[in-house]
Amino acid sequence: MGRRASGVSQWQLVVGLEARREFDMGELRDRTRLALSLAAGVGGMLVPVGIYLAINAGHGSTQGWGAAMSTDTAFSLGVLAVVGRRMPPGVRVFILTITVVDDLLALGVIAVAYSDRITVPALLVAVGAFAVVLLVRWLGSRRGIVYALLALVAWVALLESGVDPVVIGLAMGLLTYAYPAARADLERVSGLFRLFREQPTPELGRTVRAGIASALSPNERLQRMYHPWAGYVIVPLFALANVGIPVSGEELGRAFTSPITLGILLGYVLGKPLGIVGATALATVVSRGRLRVPVGWGAVAAGGTMAGVGFTVSLLIATLAFDGARLQEAKIGILSAVLGSFVAGRLVTGLIGVLPRPLQLRALLGKAEMIVDLGVPVDPDRDHVRGPRKAPVTVVEYGDYECPFCGQAESVVRELLGDFGDVRYVWRHLPLTDVHPHAQLAAEAAEVAALQGRFWDMHDLLISHQGDLTIDDLLGHAADLGLDLRRFERDMRAHAGATRVAEDVESADLGGVAGTPTFFVNGRRHYGAYDIAGLSEAVRAARERAAVAA
Repeated sequence: MGRRASGVSQWQLVVGLEARREFDMGELRDRTRLALSLAAGVGGMLVPVGIYLAINAGHGSTQGWGAAMSTDTAFSLGVLAVVGRRMPPGVRVFILTITVVDDLLALGVIAVAYSDRITVPALLVAVGAFAVVLLVRWLGSRRGIVYALLALVAWVALLESGVDPVVIGLAMGLLTYAYPAARADLERVSGLFRLFREQPTPELGRTVRAGIASALSPNERLQRMYHPWAGYVIVPLFALANVGIPVSGEELGRAFTSPITLGILLGYVLGKPLGIVGATALATVVSRGRLRVPVGWGAVAAGGTMAGVGFTVSLLIATLAFDGARLQEAKIGILSAVLGSFVAGRLVTGLIGVLPRPLQLRALLGKAEMIVDLGVPVDPDRDHVRGPRKAPVTVVEYGDYECPFCGQAESVVRELLGDFGDVRYVWRHLPLTDVHPHAQLAAEAAEVAALQGRFWDMHDLLISHQGDLTIDDLLGHAADLGLDLRRFERDMRAHAGATRVAEDVESADLGGVAGTPTFFVNGRRHYGAYDIAGLSEAVRAARERAAVAA
């Protein structure tokens, strides 16, 4: 069991890390959404178990009820990627939260109902090791080796106790903080780079690498380390090692008359969506609307069908509950549920796709309020705005005139504004003075030009001449624009634009912005690529949501 549990633990670690990231930085920052997903997760387990027990009553196979309840995160998100391309991003978070809930419950079920005789001393060691993990975390330690050793002790102790140790991976992932890189940490790394440039020694090289690593959250570092292995190696190997079944007409005929196969199949394909949609609706009604679905009910139904994929944990429980022919029947039921959920998901998304566009958007998006990441709302009377003042979509960029990536993004922004006539664009300053010595002066020059009503003209010159930002260059730009040079030079020497730049920097801090360019689309931070495809997709999604909310 050790090797199998080790692989599943690593996959559960990745699931826990992704869920924690949503909890700290994503949709689950709104704790009401977390509560709703918890209710949906519990409902999505109880109904399938009820169906399995009803079908298997009196057949001596009720002990396999655990194989009908747990959603496989990797496979369900894979189904979503294939059949749910039009689904809003909230569906992925909804499914992810549901899978974490039923993973935790399923692993508890394994510990209680499917473990051999429990050795209490070893179990106490495992609990003690995890308690030390919590203590070390509370003390603020960021030494990964400490957590790794404590997790290893807990894992081995659980294995020795007779309790399946896969829960350790999920628990460690859920405990691992996620946060954007702080500007102070990035400035510290810049300082280390300068030291290394002056004195390129191996010791400083190690210090720079350690500094870069510490600027990233532990969650992000671990996801980058484990996700490829877990997704592309561990889960497929687990599947190959555990799925092996003889497929013949006789085997399939016998399986589909077996209550084990039918209980698992119907539990997943029928019970999962019924449990998820029903529990979500019940929680919404009981809370009198305080718990609101972050997506439309059509998307909830589609997500429910896609959550009906039980594989990794389901196979694990099946191997613990059955052997011989009954195990083969359970495996056929699990594999059939994968196919059945795929077909059901395709059917639901297809039905949503044929609805008239307004109904389709309502079914997918609903009317829940979006979480806003932008620290200071856009004020058309204060901010520099390009495009219609009352456009349904607003793109805000925090930028630095000396940042080469901002220069690359400028052509994307112009193409975006050309493609979408109903988008307004806002530039806010974030000069990264620790790496760009002329950025502050350039930002002030833009604001001084704004005092003469020529902000965007100066902006375009600065962003397209990023190597020409000395004071003499800026005076030359002002002359090219036909500005009042005396006034421009006087205002520059008096730093007349510095206060406005500082206000933008403060608003960036409030929004957790540390680097450039950083984009916000209708108040939501854009984490994807800032190429034309990525930003256009974000703009279309924001426009659709704005249309539903109108």
